[in-house]
Amino acid sequence: MRKLFKKLGVSSCSLLCACSLLAPPQAQLQRESYTSELDQSTKQFYVYLPKGYSRKKAWPVLMFLHGDGERGNGREELGYVLKHGPLYEAWIQKKDLPFIIISPQLPMFGRDQLPEMAYILKRTPAEIPNREPNSAPARSYMQPVLPMARQAELSDWAGVPPLLPDGWERVEADLLAILKQVHSRYATDTKRTYLTGLSYGGFGTWYMASRHPELFAAIAPVVGWGHSSLMQPIAQAHLPVWAFAAGRDEAVPISHFYAGMRTLEAFGASEVRFTVHEDMAHDAWKRIYAGDDLYSWLLAHHKP
Repeated sequence: MRKLFKKLGVSSCSLLCACSLLAPPQAQLQRESYTSELDQSTKQFYVYLPKGYSRKKAWPVLMFLHGDGERGNGREELGYVLKHGPLYEAWIQKKDLPFIIISPQLPMFGRDQLPEMAYILKRTPAEIPNREPNSAPARSYMQPVLPMARQAELSDWAGVPPLLPDGWERVEADLLAILKQVHSRYATDTKRTYLTGLSYGGFGTWYMASRHPELFAAIAPVVGWGHSSLMQPIAQAHLPVWAFAAGRDEAVPISHFYAGMRTLEAFGASEVRFTVHEDMAHDAWKRIYAGDDLYSWLLAHHKP
């Protein structure tokens, strides 16, 4: 090979350097800073840039809202956001997802002091997954406790609030600012901006879509039911929805999903999907985000 390089008058080093320059850039994970409107403190969020990212084209954007257990201060605790969802799949499992993925962190708001949230106090940085150069971690799932049986629909909604305590609605202004910041700094396609979230983030997805349906081309709330009071703006904007539930979910029971989904259709929503993983417990999100169907469905939608 070296003789061939010499005959062509090209050094092997020069050729290798040229090939390196021609190769598409690898995926990147970056931290972006922002000033929170809650207390004017400086926090950070993750921005994942897919393999081949360049400013020569506009890339679809996927904002991901994590669950209750990944809360933190948006600085040294931000790594917990890597534990689940599309960012985990793209960065830790090395799944080739052609999105710019935005992943902010929800503050504690004192929930780490609640008896039922003791597991947050017990978590350690050792739980934060690392991206390995030549491998990916093995997957594990919860052992379901509930039997595999159809649950009855909730019939009495009196006293059921539309949102969980201290959720993503409290950082609505921050989420809008983060989205605006990413669109201004990166080569994004504003007609293909998507929103998804799991558990607490599923509730946050319904809320943000109800408040700002014009921002998104499609949404996918995962194991987080939507209250009927949130559905009219989503339906009237004809925002495509694919919601997911788990049949053996003890934390967010499937019995709470039906009323909101029916209300969405009653208001004339143009595309409503509802998929139930009957055999799964609350962490059905692991299977959902590990697959390809959801991402293909999102990419098939764009705003006019």
